[in-house]
Amino acid sequence: MKRNDLIDALAKGLGSASVLTGERLELRQTRDWSDAGAAQPLALLLPRTTGEVAEALRICSEHGCSVAVQGGLTGLAGGANPLDGEVALSLSRLDRIEEVDAVAGIAVVQAGVTLERLQQACAEHGWTFPLDLGARGSCQVGGNAATNAGGNRVLRYGMMRNLILGLEVVLADGTVLTMLDRVIKNNAGFDLKQLFIGSEGSLGVITRLSLMLAPEPAQRCTVLCGMQSFDDALELLRSSKSSLQGLSAFEVMWASYFDASMEAQGKTSPLAARYPVYTLVESVAGAGMAANESMEAFLEQAIESGLVADAVVAQTGTQQDDLWAIREGVSELLAVAKPCAAFDVSVAITRMDELVHRLEDQLKREFPGQKHLFFGHLGDGNLHLISGPYPDPKHLERAEELVYGCVGLFQGSISAEHGIGVVKRDFLHHSRAQAEIDLMRRLKVMLDPQGTLNPGRVFPLSAGVA
Repeated sequence: MKRNDLIDALAKGLGSASVLTGERLELRQTRDWSDAGAAQPLALLLPRTTGEVAEALRICSEHGCSVAVQGGLTGLAGGANPLDGEVALSLSRLDRIEEVDAVAGIAVVQAGVTLERLQQACAEHGWTFPLDLGARGSCQVGGNAATNAGGNRVLRYGMMRNLILGLEVVLADGTVLTMLDRVIKNNAGFDLKQLFIGSEGSLGVITRLSLMLAPEPAQRCTVLCGMQSFDDALELLRSSKSSLQGLSAFEVMWASYFDASMEAQGKTSPLAARYPVYTLVESVAGAGMAANESMEAFLEQAIESGLVADAVVAQTGTQQDDLWAIREGVSELLAVAKPCAAFDVSVAITRMDELVHRLEDQLKREFPGQKHLFFGHLGDGNLHLISGPYPDPKHLERAEELVYGCVGLFQGSISAEHGIGVVKRDFLHHSRAQAEIDLMRRLKVMLDPQGTLNPGRVFPLSAGVA
């Protein structure tokens, strides 16, 4: 491959304004939020249409150049970071909301639309797109699909996969698959979109999406609870599932995370005392429903029974945001703890506390000078851990092997919602059997025989496989 020939062909096919090199490239961000390594790409491509994405991939395939596919660059697994000799393909200019169908509750959007912008557009029509992440202002819906994002409302609405009706995808050779279903029921052959959801851009580039919406809730009730034990939190979760019909989120924070989040944000706890475990419970309801009364009755019973030691109920939207800010103080903590490991694992909810104590004991024994902060989505078994700082890369690698090995022993997943990328690539065997990994490799070869799209992500390169 001759670099100048490649750049010339790309500039001719996309227009020079969409192919950034030199000083124009240096001014752009080309790596994600992780500490994973990243090289300067040969060029940054900024197509505006599906046709231009197809043309870019066709040219790169013909010239034997690998492509790093990029969304909002909010990932924590290094999957979007360019490797040596790669071109970066950004979807940021595919940012058009094509339609919000207020009757059917469906939105058709391009992949580069940010999650927050989609949420705002849907709200104008009385609907909501219920996926919600702390990175909502920067992450893009195409990247949400490529990583099968989860977020704060999985308990009620499911993962990103559950909200996708259809996709438009460009294969490595430039072939366009337009599968933009607008109906839930379509059993006409294989459901091919499922191949690309969660495949992290390694099988195809998502350019457009058809998405299911939910009615905009008229009421949102948010409560922060201080609890004496994790077992009490489990019982509160069981009770909330039967008592709160609109239960949308059930978050858990161990004291270490809660205290660190408060300190990093310069805030004080809204509760008078300190507790071993904190839960953040939220329910939503439509107009005319007694959501507040239902939550208050539920909370009163939980306090009387001793499950909840203390609680604060948000009275305004600002107070709700303040309570959620405690749980979403991840970016501030990552900045304080860098270089750190941000773990995103899942385990059966009844074993989550056992896993936390096992990991905390082992990490403190080997790394007593680091912070180990635990929090997560208790309702769906997703546990997060921020551990660091680790200025010595060998110590970071050891911490990763320790955590992922332990998660494997608990029959959990090393990636609940962040993807594999390059950060978790060498630990995939803790969650997937060799036969599963071999099948993934065969699918990669079939759809991308030259290894054009995100090679070396998800699983390592091997003979005959990109």
